[in-house]
Amino acid sequence: MDVDSLSDLATPWSLRVVVTLGIAEHVAAGVTTIGELARKTDCDRDALARVLRHLVGKGVFEEPAEGEFALNEAARTLLEPGPLRGLTLDGHGGRSAAAWSGLLATVRTGRPGYETVFGRSFWEDLEAHPEIAESYDAMMGHRAGDASDPAVLVDDDWADVHHVVDVGGGTGETLAEILRVRPHVHGTLVDLPRAVARAAEVFAAAGVADRAAVSGQSFFDPLPPGADVYLLKRLLLDWPDEEAAALLTRCAEAAAPRGRVVVVGGVSPGREAARAGLMMMVQTGGKPRTLDEFRALAARAGLAVTAYGRTPSGQFVVECRPEAGSPARKAGDRA
Repeated sequence: MDVDSLSDLATPWSLRVVVTLGIAEHVAAGVTTIGELARKTDCDRDALARVLRHLVGKGVFEEPAEGEFALNEAARTLLEPGPLRGLTLDGHGGRSAAAWSGLLATVRTGRPGYETVFGRSFWEDLEAHPEIAESYDAMMGHRAGDASDPAVLVDDDWADVHHVVDVGGGTGETLAEILRVRPHVHGTLVDLPRAVARAAEVFAAAGVADRAAVSGQSFFDPLPPGADVYLLKRLLLDWPDEEAAALLTRCAEAAAPRGRVVVVGGVSPGREAARAGLMMMVQTGGKPRTLDEFRALAARAGLAVTAYGRTPSGQFVVECRPEAGSPARKAGDRA
């Protein structure tokens, strides 16, 4: 094992710098000499050259002639916008990268290191800096668009599903895809007003605007009641147990007595969950959970796990229903 390579900070930071500066895009457009690249990006020529030569040594970019740079296969991946939004140091990407310096504080205290680094929680920081929040929402929306698999039920049987509430669904890409492929289904998107601001555009582009509604609110407040499915896709991963239980309780209240709560992402059938999610630990205090850990969390919210399994695309899905005798179920029966 090469411990020096594992502990190298120069390479990941150099990658983030060239992504932020758009170096790959400039080279692809024919700007290849270090002088031209420095002028285009308003950078110091020598410093930029040293960063690029470091990456050349790691197999990213080539230098076919002194001071002239070219794309290779690895560098061409930097032209792909989706996965690289998180590497850009402007906005949310820079915040996330800097938050790693709080890992030691997290390990010592169990609290998100983000608070130590920036003086406020991740969510408070988004509220305090609209430009960072905008870049975060854009990144999450793009990720949802890339992975908006509409097969979010264990058996993929939608015959009895007529209304889906996408809880914490951001800009609505996943819900739009669900409605697009299932014309009989209506949907409601629930997230903060900031996050859902682009939803109308997303729904219109998918041709589902007439079947989609938006509720700009905190998902810790009461949710729109009476839907058949309450979808939480990659949402519980962001939250510690107390907040996750509160969120599931809101879903149970709204779903009772006959609805389902469907969790996609953040739960796994084995112990691999315990080996993942360090970014969430540092950033928000959230974590992935094993199926047994999720069962216990769901029980606190008055939910019973009724089905689980993988979809054809490999997503692990857990379905729950309000338990008979739970406060949420009793309230739903009275309604």
